Amino acid sequence: MENSDIVVGLDIGTTKIACIVGKRDDHGKIEILGIGKSESLGVSRGVVANIDKTVQAIKTAVEEAQNKTGIDIKYVNVGIAGQHIKSLQNRGIYMRDSLDEEISKEDVRNLIRDMYKLQMLPGEEIIHVLPQDYIVDNEPGIKEPVGMSGIRLEGNFHIITGQIAAAKNIHRCAYKAGLTVTELVLEPLASAAAVLSEEEKEAGVALVDIGGGTTDIAIFQDNIIRHTAVIPFGGNIITEDIKEGCTIIKHQAELLKVKFGSALATEAKDNEIVSIPGLRGREPREISLKNLASIIQARMEEIIEHVYFEIKNSGFEKRLIGGIVVTGGGSNLRHLPQLMEYITGMDVRVGYPNEHLAPENPEEITSPIFSTGVGLVQKGLEFKDELAHKGLTIDDWAEGREGKPTPKAEVPEEKEELSEAEEVAQEIAKEKAGSSPFASIMSFGKRIEKWMNEGID
Repeated sequence: MENSDIVVGLDIGTTKIACIVGKRDDHGKIEILGIGKSESLGVSRGVVANIDKTVQAIKTAVEEAQNKTGIDIKYVNVGIAGQHIKSLQNRGIYMRDSLDEEISKEDVRNLIRDMYKLQMLPGEEIIHVLPQDYIVDNEPGIKEPVGMSGIRLEGNFHIITGQIAAAKNIHRCAYKAGLTVTELVLEPLASAAAVLSEEEKEAGVALVDIGGGTTDIAIFQDNIIRHTAVIPFGGNIITEDIKEGCTIIKHQAELLKVKFGSALATEAKDNEIVSIPGLRGREPREISLKNLASIIQARMEEIIEHVYFEIKNSGFEKRLIGGIVVTGGGSNLRHLPQLMEYITGMDVRVGYPNEHLAPENPEEITSPIFSTGVGLVQKGLEFKDELAHKGLTIDDWAEGREGKPTPKAEVPEEKEELSEAEEVAQEIAKEKAGSSPFASIMSFGKRIEKWMNEGID
């Protein structure tokens, strides 16, 4: 098997780091070849907080995946999340010179490029520019304007921003682990790719990914991303509540949550008791499952209220025929769909990452815990297909980076088959990579020196 056929998704989460190796089978489905996991000790609420610990955890997960598959892993698709992620809607306008010439890809690229010129807060950058629809000479609702005639080209865009430092730290961790990041993907977009069907995206659906440190939301309607948000609460805060409420250590609280936890206190019986071993020399502690469920329900209600606020804030609450799809490790909590249905009044189902998986995959990979990782593999396969369309491989792409150690997804200039938004994103990344203030000062200094030596014409 050629390494060029392989794609690796690296999910750097708050509680775990998962390295998932996959490829596309003969039927176009995703076949998972192996999974590597390690405990995540250097990530807090979706953001890298300790470089060394995160690098070590990445190495552990990658080595396990390599041992299982026998494949040398060099390139990875990585997700980004965290409280710093924000989204906004913006409309751009591009005036063309001629009505006779049809709208070209270059016109659309120029419109998208203007979106990257939006003024961000200090320390923030644009991660994704996602076109929603276009308007040509005041004719709205156009999905693909290329080939049409018109002078005034407008576009509605969903723009996702994040902290520059957070993105650079992810790149730095991967680089120190001996890996090259091909794409940096917003985690709820990756999870949505893994668990949502095209019909759900068309009808309208809210994806809710409850992870360890964050809860990610992505809302789709008419097959277009309409709203994204990251809530800084996840499964870990429930564990902390159990730890404090039951006065036990964190490891015991996590086990209690996973094995006996329920999101509905009314489903637990008053006489159900679990005995927890005491610390050295101390008596075992008895925990009421009714009390445990009450603690979990109180925190879950808070998280769901935040989710429901984001859904209402998007303006699409009444248009989501597909309701809510909940995934991530937190979705394994018993009776969670019932609680979400009660609070939101919307249909709720648990999302499993088997939408595009081959049927012969191991059962472990179909757990909601791996939704983001499987989605990253899928995004990586799409990126590889785009390269292959121009006869390029991942190695060809890497050679086009000109030795930059921590690039964003970049492709050589001659490639034109990416979507307009992706091509512009790559060009912007190249410009940022070579435009530091220090580099500008050095360049100016060299010109001064040249003028002094040769004289000014």
